[in-house]
Amino acid sequence: MTKEYIFTSESVTEGHPDKMADQISDAILDDIISKDRNAHVACETLVSNGFCVIAGELKTTAYTPMQEIVRKVVKEIGYTDATYGFDYRSAAVLNAIGEQSPDIDQGVDQANGELGAGDQGLMFGYACKETEVLMPLPIYLSHRLTERLAKVRKEGIIPYLRPDGKAQISIRYVDDKPVSVETVVVSTQHHDNISQERIHRDIIEEVIKKVIPADMLSSDYQSRPFSCICCAIRCKEPGCIRCM
Repeated sequence: MTKEYIFTSESVTEGHPDKMADQISDAILDDIISKDRNAHVACETLVSNGFCVIAGELKTTAYTPMQEIVRKVVKEIGYTDATYGFDYRSAAVLNAIGEQSPDIDQGVDQANGELGAGDQGLMFGYACKETEVLMPLPIYLSHRLTERLAKVRKEGIIPYLRPDGKAQISIRYVDDKPVSVETVVVSTQHHDNISQERIHRDIIEEVIKKVIPADMLSSDYQSRPFSCICCAIRCKEPGCIRCM
């Protein structure tokens, strides 16, 4: 009996708030570790419209210019205008980093020189032969779509795009092998005077067709480039995934 199912994966662009927060935390960690390899860093970032909060605990001998790092990351992402919902120059940055708790420090730094676990977590993942990079095809193509979104924005191929966006792809499997792309969903920030028809056409031609192999697209695949002019405003476009 044939085993058939559809598997869906999602990816977000560098300007999505979740990814933006990750990049800021990573940049702070990188800066500290480059100066103090024995540092303990627990850094979390929260971003909202024009506002960034850095929180957590540190144990380090290094000085890190938090505000400068935040603004540099935000600028590189592409938030260079307040009309985008965030501007690296005018955004408020709140530094709520504190010193690491003595109790956690005691659990991490053992008297015998060994390192303990200050936090615990359970993760899982797997490699497979569906792609050359050994990642499952749905998440691989989702990442490539958001990567392409950033490229066409930064290179001016689709000049009206803005940093925030996401992509979701559904692939049909038969006997555990991917056979076709059934659904593609792309959501992206854009200038508010661009028609949905133009966005639909440009996203299909310059993003979807540049990433997904033609032989993987089913004859009746669904392409849904729903979009918002700003991630904080309901754009009222029918079916927009940010406004549902």
